[in-house]
Amino acid sequence: MFRVIPAVDLKDGKVVRLRQGKENEVTFEAENPVEVAKNWVEKGAKVLHVIDLDGAFQGKMRHEDIIAEIVSFAEVQVGGGIRDFKVAERLLDLGVERVIFGTLAVEKVDEVREFAESWERRVMIAIDSKKGKAAVKGWKETASLTPIQLAKIYDDLKVSFLYTNIDVEGLVSGIEREKIVEVVKALRNPVYVAGGITSVEDIRFIKRSGAAGVVIGSALYTKKLKFEEAIKVEYEKV
Repeated sequence: MFRVIPAVDLKDGKVVRLRQGKENEVTFEAENPVEVAKNWVEKGAKVLHVIDLDGAFQGKMRHEDIIAEIVSFAEVQVGGGIRDFKVAERLLDLGVERVIFGTLAVEKVDEVREFAESWERRVMIAIDSKKGKAAVKGWKETASLTPIQLAKIYDDLKVSFLYTNIDVEGLVSGIEREKIVEVVKALRNPVYVAGGITSVEDIRFIKRSGAAGVVIGSALYTKKLKFEEAIKVEYEKV
């Protein structure tokens, strides 16, 4: 089932949006993350995408207590600073549905593969694209691999992928359609798409491309896109 997933990005105990993931370029801020998360669920969200930005930038998760609270009432996929398998296991035991590996998926391939084999369908590999290369370490560095090359390392396992185009992330400027199609068509496993989604038409296009869902942040928080309209695409024939 195609999913429209709101992003709940955590920084300093608040929900924020960042321009292109840059630590100091905050475009939106809200005080109570648990209330924000509840609000999306009340509006019909089936899944929430929760990222610990402090974790992504500093390499250590800072918001496990908030995540635990959100998990009590929603299906959640969590990322940001999961650079240690004990943390990943703890989150899964806590009831997180999927843990997202980004930096670790580049740096510790064998261990991530082994972990994904133990936790089938509970691991999501972040394939974050910055000028055509896979980005790591809170998007501050890039690897030598392209996002598709990175994904192919894991595509024989029971995982899912999150493809984020950083070049358009947080700009609320629209998606790069050809790149989305290229990634979705190249991979066997489910691909979720994030970055630049600003309209219902963008979501429809992504659904038509064969993706499993979309993660939307800035467009919802800046009110450019109404969640009530976006969620309808889950059920539409496109």
